[in-house]
Amino acid sequence: MPCGDAPPRFLQTSPEYAMKRLLAAYGVPMFQIARAFRAGEAGARHNPEFSLLEWYRPGFDHHQLMDEVAELVCECLGARPVEKFSYRQLFLQRLALDPFIASAAELEAVARQHLDAGNLSGDRDLWLDLLMSHVLEPGLGQGVLTFIYDYPASQAALARVVAAGDVNVGQRFELYVDGVELANGYCELTDAAEQRQRFTRDNALRRERGQSERPVDEYLLAALEHGLPDCSGVALGIDRLLMLVTGAADIKDVLAFDWRRC
Repeated sequence: MPCGDAPPRFLQTSPEYAMKRLLAAYGVPMFQIARAFRAGEAGARHNPEFSLLEWYRPGFDHHQLMDEVAELVCECLGARPVEKFSYRQLFLQRLALDPFIASAAELEAVARQHLDAGNLSGDRDLWLDLLMSHVLEPGLGQGVLTFIYDYPASQAALARVVAAGDVNVGQRFELYVDGVELANGYCELTDAAEQRQRFTRDNALRRERGQSERPVDEYLLAALEHGLPDCSGVALGIDRLLMLVTGAADIKDVLAFDWRRC
């Protein structure tokens, strides 16, 4: 909300930017348990106000951080086997589809084989998201911890992008347990110029879609210019973890006041 002559302020969707500013200043491992707010997300696994555990590990790549995430989750849920698939492996093995080279039309055709998508239309990322969230996700992590890593670069806005064979991948991972997406992590982008270019591209795309632009966080860019250490970071949904611990089917059952009662 406005305060005097200051620009409007908003509730945070994530503590990430502020933590990276601290990381650039001090260069030490850190964690935070924080409240986050995302309007428009509500359902059995989504509440507009929710709790995150976010932490950063200087010197870790995303595979080392996956191992640490698995250790923490097993402490909460009991020992489980751990499996890892690259994003490409997952789509090839379960849908016989290469997500890096398939056209939007090919992705749409496969999605419509599995789902009633009605009059929905969109680009490659829309169909990839739909296939992951509605077709693949429900079968992931059944009795195991399933990590999916190395996403398409277009789905890794804050992650480092590297060459992997014939494609570029974003060094990002997600953890799935019993069909629930539990954590999202990155090998963090440290290049301020590249991050600015990504913010610019994202706003250009939002303009094309008729959406309002997002303000560019100049404090974050200044922190990256100052120097962010090589590191990986992850955000884990505490409410979803509580759902898994208690066997709750709806996120409202692990909250004192869900969005319908506040």
